[in-house]
Amino acid sequence: SSDLYCNFLNHGKTERECCDEIVNRIEKEGYIELQNLISHNKKLNKGDKVYSVCMNKSIIMFQIGEKPLTEGLNILGAHIDSPRLDVKQNPLYEDGGISYLDTHYYGGVKKYQWVTLPLAIHGVIVKKDGTTVEVNIGEDEDDPVFFISDLLIHLASEQLEKKASKFIDGEALDIVVGTIPFLNSEKGKEDKEDKEDKEDVKRNILRIFKEMYDIEEEDFISAELEVVPAGKARDAGFDRSLILSYGHDDRVCAFSSLGAMLEAKKCLRTTCCILVDKEEIGSVGATGMQSRFFANTVAEVMNLTGDYSELNLRRCLANSFMLSSDVSAAYDPSYATSFDKKNAAFLGQGMVFNKYTGARGKSGSNDANAEYMAYIRNVLEENQIIYQTAELGKVDAGGGGTIAYILALYGMNVIDCGIAVLNMHAPWEAISKADLYETKRGYLAFLEKAGM
Repeated sequence: SSDLYCNFLNHGKTERECCDEIVNRIEKEGYIELQNLISHNKKLNKGDKVYSVCMNKSIIMFQIGEKPLTEGLNILGAHIDSPRLDVKQNPLYEDGGISYLDTHYYGGVKKYQWVTLPLAIHGVIVKKDGTTVEVNIGEDEDDPVFFISDLLIHLASEQLEKKASKFIDGEALDIVVGTIPFLNSEKGKEDKEDKEDKEDVKRNILRIFKEMYDIEEEDFISAELEVVPAGKARDAGFDRSLILSYGHDDRVCAFSSLGAMLEAKKCLRTTCCILVDKEEIGSVGATGMQSRFFANTVAEVMNLTGDYSELNLRRCLANSFMLSSDVSAAYDPSYATSFDKKNAAFLGQGMVFNKYTGARGKSGSNDANAEYMAYIRNVLEENQIIYQTAELGKVDAGGGGTIAYILALYGMNVIDCGIAVLNMHAPWEAISKADLYETKRGYLAFLEKAGM
């Protein structure tokens, strides 16, 4: 339901939080952690459900089917990272009586959209002794929020002449965290030596961090703190047909993929759901799709079913079918000139297939083959799924990519398929409730019927 989805968004504003929410949910549905099975030398049988987490940021789930794994998997793959601001490793400073946290934006953002908004800080601080401190400030009604200041309109004549890409500099996206100076409680005033080079507001912020989390300034070195819009997902429109929230890209596809995975029953082929990190910066790193986490995990699963060999692993991956579950750009009449209307995705018209993505002549695209597209069409229409096809805006207007091309490297059939999003990559994005419902139905039909 949309309420369940909004709850998922509200409690999963980072990839770590998403993983926690997903694990809590799937364990109630009978999923067992893969490492537990390996350590106890247990076997996997038909119908068994298993999952594996990578560094608390990516997760893969399997439900073992009737057919041998060498005949391939039915895979749904989405990402759970979203554009945001990351706090730097040496972030805290003071200037003009204001203390700031220095940030580096993550993913593709319009920087000017992030100023003057109420912001929250989510993440972890890991101390030298290995203790992990969880941080979540700005979401509860009693919490303080943070913000990035902007130049007042009265003094902005020069700023307003700049191009949008230069309107706000990346180094100016620092969040305001306080203005009250630290006072020496012992003497009621500071020592003379402190006055010469004092950063009293910064010192006070460090005092607060010490009291709240028992951390020192140097602990920022081993912290992962993400700055995101503060506030909950909300119904939008008089008819409540839309949901406005941070993080639809791509948690809306992750949620609908997860829902389909949990509803799939007695599938002939083994079903798989991949929810990964780092897509917004190229799927790099140990928790991104380009890592070997996926192939390694499939190998472990095959080993527990007694089917593993290097050749069998390759056959399994090559024979698999995949829907790369990522969002598409919803047609926006306010910016109609950026779209090819007859090849655009529309809100409320069902799940969206993008045969290709990429930019500059499909560069970086998977570009699915026609035979696979026809096969998927047949599966959907036999199950009365409403769908549409689209591309990401006009030719040469821009472009984007997904994880599809990475999975295609194994030789499997892959196509991009997801939900239309308005305001994509903005702090607040919008999706249609009808599309969320229909896309989950489409994913379920794919898991249960593809490869029969």
